[in-house]
Amino acid sequence: GESAAVSASHRVPIYLRGVAAVRYILSEPENIVRVNGRRCVGLEIFKERKANTIDAVNTARKALQRLGSSLPGYELEVIYDQGRFIAAAVTEVGEAAIIGVILAMLVLFAFLRRLGTTAVISLAIPVSVVATFNLMYFNNLTLNIMTLGGLALGAGMLVDNAIVVMENIFRHLEEGKKIREAAILGAGQVGGAITSATLTTIVVFLPIVYLHGAAGELFREQAWTVAFALVSSLFVALLVMPMLSVKLLKTTRQIKTRTAISFPRYRRFLGKVLDRRWSVVGAGLLLIIATCLLLPLVGGEFIPRSDQGEFYINIALPEGSSLERTAGAVANIESIIDQQIGTEVQAVYSRIGPGGDLAESETDLEDENNAVIHLILKRDRRAATPELIDRLNRQLADIPDLRIEFVQQQTALQQTLGTAAAPLVVEIKGKDLDVLSRLADSVQARLQTIPDLANIETGFRRGRPEVDIVIDPQIAGRYSLTVDQIARQLSDQLGGRQAGELKYQGEYSDITIRHPRVSLTELDRLLLETASGLRVPLMEVADIDYTYATREITHTNQSRVGKVTAQLATDQSFDKVVARVKAALATLQVPAEYSYAVTGEEEKRSEALGNLKFALLLAVILVYMVMASQFESLLHPLVIILTLPLAGVGAVLALLALGISFNVMSLIGIIMLAGIAVNDSIILVDCINQLRRAGHGPREAVIIAGQMRIRPIVMTSITTVLALLPLTIGLGEGVALRAPLAVAVIGGLVTATLLTLVVIPAVYYLLAGKVGTASPVQTDN
Repeated sequence: GESAAVSASHRVPIYLRGVAAVRYILSEPENIVRVNGRRCVGLEIFKERKANTIDAVNTARKALQRLGSSLPGYELEVIYDQGRFIAAAVTEVGEAAIIGVILAMLVLFAFLRRLGTTAVISLAIPVSVVATFNLMYFNNLTLNIMTLGGLALGAGMLVDNAIVVMENIFRHLEEGKKIREAAILGAGQVGGAITSATLTTIVVFLPIVYLHGAAGELFREQAWTVAFALVSSLFVALLVMPMLSVKLLKTTRQIKTRTAISFPRYRRFLGKVLDRRWSVVGAGLLLIIATCLLLPLVGGEFIPRSDQGEFYINIALPEGSSLERTAGAVANIESIIDQQIGTEVQAVYSRIGPGGDLAESETDLEDENNAVIHLILKRDRRAATPELIDRLNRQLADIPDLRIEFVQQQTALQQTLGTAAAPLVVEIKGKDLDVLSRLADSVQARLQTIPDLANIETGFRRGRPEVDIVIDPQIAGRYSLTVDQIARQLSDQLGGRQAGELKYQGEYSDITIRHPRVSLTELDRLLLETASGLRVPLMEVADIDYTYATREITHTNQSRVGKVTAQLATDQSFDKVVARVKAALATLQVPAEYSYAVTGEEEKRSEALGNLKFALLLAVILVYMVMASQFESLLHPLVIILTLPLAGVGAVLALLALGISFNVMSLIGIIMLAGIAVNDSIILVDCINQLRRAGHGPREAVIIAGQMRIRPIVMTSITTVLALLPLTIGLGEGVALRAPLAVAVIGGLVTATLLTLVVIPAVYYLLAGKVGTASPVQTDN
């Protein structure tokens, strides 16, 4: 006991400061976020899958306001708001629908020159819209870009049925009948025709509702909305219009005071058309053939590209670059952005290192050598986004050891459909990674010869530099060292060891004990401690290799895949770019058991195109079936179906003239045309049949019916076209998304109407001559 006391009295305390440097510092950053060059903390907020974007954005903004007031000295700034684009697009579609309705009203007044009659038809719109909202509510549909687009499409058609009924009542009033008789006769005569016309338009939307894939998801709600709107408008036209006209038009007995627009010369013109019927039909066929030859010029893509006023620059330095080095490179790029396009930029949001990726780029597994710069452009900028990207690309292209990829943020819709990644992807399948890497390099070289492509990247880039420590188990065993012990000691010496927490100024901080930094040249001389206390250098028990890690191994359907991705550099239509890519790869020597395919947006485009072509075919068959049941004849629907290729002529010419390609939007427009374009022909052929049953000869019936029906045909077409016109013009957020659909419908309607009034009577007269009577005797509509 005595000796212990003596030794204790000779003990000297050793302070931690005597063997180590103790510092209170911030832990090393995992990533760096900057806004306009200033360090900040970035917060990315995502909505739940079924939540409404605009509601989620508004809730988040209110929460940020409350947070801002409780954090004095801190500035909260919203850099990117997807809700703004959606809200603006929704507002614009709503405005377009209202403007369309007003234009339709003006057309009615210009044609009928009666305030009372125009007012009666105008009432059809609010009644139909309210009825549509009810049906939407019970079908759990919300107001969004697609359903409002459906209402805007329906806005022109909402009054069509009302116009036909009202115009017929008006015609009977002009002939001097009493208002009650005119209402009963007017609605009765055209009831069958407008029911048939409405049903043809509704059945066209059936295939769309049941479409698979992106096109179905996208247009299902719009299809339901248009169908609901049309059902509502039919009931209003058949039940509400006659009642309102009896109530509101009592005073218009003496109707001859101001003459409504009529087409007196059309009768004589129609006579000449029937005399030259073969020439007219031949000219119509030539027009259709010429349009078919123009089809390849239109081009095709999956979804229209819109300038949303922002883009990303994905940056990658050589693998293994430190966060500081990456931050320095980003600072240089930020200053170049400021010099080159600073006047056009509203905000520059840079994120350096790993973290949630806004750009959704598939090309990078994020690390300290990666960064994303998000540029939000000013709304009143002078240059278009592609032009600004081109300007920056020229400046940044020559920087060595820096890979740069520009991703133009297109639309929230594209992200929804999963097309925010590179649009063009070539996938090479096979077993051996070296062979795949070699093939990927040759594909990349071939793609670089195509001027329409930029930022061509291969997935087989060299990974991070790596130190492989290969332990010799026999020598390690002699020193009683296991692999686990060696790994743990190396981890402690190189990365440090956590030694609990310290409470400092009210906050808990981690305590890390670490050795001084070790350079690569000193690594092999690191000392390992054995159980007996002996210290052995690492090179005694292990070999050290300096290699590069494999970056990624991608599998698709259990096959190894090498990917080559590319962005589009020009406005060339996507299908033409794909054709050039396929031509460039046609001579590629691919070993057996290896194959390549162009995927990415092209895969989605061809799938959507196949689905939509099937939907169009189905729509035409359904339209024919509806008309066959209406006319109780197989021949007359054939006459009317001829309107469809005539409508196609206008749609193709309109798309070609405005440089719009065949995409999901324009193809849906063409499917809609299948239902809308036949309406005028149905009204005309139904009237001819009624006159023939009343005892008129074919020629006389065609001419009288043409004269009777030209006014409602022209009026309904003009109102529909004018209602859609606001959707095609404007500088708004969603115009690139809306325009293709509206342009296709407008172009098709214009030619369908003009040619319905010329070609259909000629075809009817030709066929009537062949088959004698028009159809079995029906009860009068």
